[in-house]
Amino acid sequence: MRDIQNECDSREIPLQKVGVKGVKYPVSVLDKEHKTQNTTATVDLYVNLPHNYKGTHMSRFIEVFHKYHTDISMQHFLDMLEEMRNHLDAERAFGTIQFPYFIEKKAPVSESSSYLEYVCAYEGEVSAKERSFFVTVTVPIATLCPCSKAISEYGAHNQRGSVKVKLLYRDFFWIEDVISIIENCASTPLYSLLKRSDEKYVTEHAYDNPRFVEDVVREVYLGLRKMNFQWFSVEAETEESIHNHNAYAYTEFNA
Repeated sequence: MRDIQNECDSREIPLQKVGVKGVKYPVSVLDKEHKTQNTTATVDLYVNLPHNYKGTHMSRFIEVFHKYHTDISMQHFLDMLEEMRNHLDAERAFGTIQFPYFIEKKAPVSESSSYLEYVCAYEGEVSAKERSFFVTVTVPIATLCPCSKAISEYGAHNQRGSVKVKLLYRDFFWIEDVISIIENCASTPLYSLLKRSDEKYVTEHAYDNPRFVEDVVREVYLGLRKMNFQWFSVEAETEESIHNHNAYAYTEFNA
């Protein structure tokens, strides 16, 4: 049959990225406690397109990704992009997958078990000479305002927020270890299930550990430095309970 994508295009305009976007696909990722975890990813896959090609072969993106979806680990992600680059005869390949990651957590007093969702993403780019790979982890947290605590006779305002870290991958690490660092830097972690004894503990723990978003970002920064990443960014955002705006802080580290 006629293959229009391979036909020559006379406009002489190269395209930096062509491919598939927003693909929903079941994947299996590494889990520190259970070895693997099955989840559903939203997948974006691209390659560059030289000026003389009319189009790319969309089916080949899915064809290659399907080979890796049962083990789309950090180690295999760039291998998948390299095979995609070769399969599509491209100079560069790009890919991003975002997926919910679930960890079973026990409430601090009753030890009641429930699952909490964290949003993770892998983002990579490969060429014949270069490879780059980033892992993003977004963690829900709660903070209690140090200023409110200092000036108020009756409690202090608190709010839910999130911390997002983006990490340049060099050596293997567990997502759970990064999550643990982030949660320990908040006023308190979040839980899906809390009994009254747990609620009392969490409320008082937050009160004893007030944090501005600036505090959270700086503490996470110090924690990630101990893991020897060559580059990372940290951002925190809280939905302020007594303001009609959010609080935000950001920083990054480059070795």
